[in-house]
Amino acid sequence: MKEIKAYKITQAVVELVKRANFSLRKDVLLALRLALRIEKNKRAITILGAILDNAVYAKKENLAICQDTGMPVVFVEIGQNLRISGDLKAAINSGIAKGYKKYALRNSVCADPLQRGKSGFSPGIVHLDIVSGDKIKLTLLPKGFGCENKSQLKMFKPTVEVDEIKKFILDAVKIAGADACPPYVVGVGIGGTADYASLLAKKALLKKIKSNPGLSSKGTVPALERELLLAINKLNIGPMGLGGKITALAVNILTYPTHIAGLPVAINISCHALRSASVIL
Repeated sequence: MKEIKAYKITQAVVELVKRANFSLRKDVLLALRLALRIEKNKRAITILGAILDNAVYAKKENLAICQDTGMPVVFVEIGQNLRISGDLKAAINSGIAKGYKKYALRNSVCADPLQRGKSGFSPGIVHLDIVSGDKIKLTLLPKGFGCENKSQLKMFKPTVEVDEIKKFILDAVKIAGADACPPYVVGVGIGGTADYASLLAKKALLKKIKSNPGLSSKGTVPALERELLLAINKLNIGPMGLGGKITALAVNILTYPTHIAGLPVAINISCHALRSASVIL
């Protein structure tokens, strides 16, 4: 059985902190450039240009893409034939703390959610999945709270019409407005239980943004993604809420089987600075 030392995981997380916070994902950059070509509103064009310039300088100068370097969320896929020598979660949280301190990122984590008090660099949120193989994949998603605060969950009846679900998602985007720093990527989780739908919605943000969403894909989900994206971009919220054609870069939906008596639907919105980075060890 293959073995990996916990300190190797810590080192990998430190590097992920740098990559995720300094370098915007390629698919997000491509989507922003496409939005700039499509947009007609002058203010929106100026804002999209500034967003793209910010991404260029952040990567070049090793600066944070956004001052809110988020609540670090780590998705872990562990091969069932891999043995970890040491405490996995402790190693991950150590990597978060070391990385955020090393690269002078904001310490945004309150140890006590009620009393608040002095903030620190960790712990992050760790989600674990067991998969086949003998490797471990780590994905870091620094989630800013301007957009995280706009998350929503609704427990629909199993007889609900799809139009009601679409209205719920559109209303959530309207409520988010300028506060969540559009253009967004809208993550949607459908099915499972209340907690699992919320996890699916956040995982949906890790899906690669397609340049032609739904056009080459068949099925209910791609069609719904396409319909929602078109509807959201007709809201005229626009980049940073100042109007324009591009309110969302993408709508990503993940689904899971659910109980016959219910239908959970969760929404997790990302701002334009959708940051994540992965490594396989």
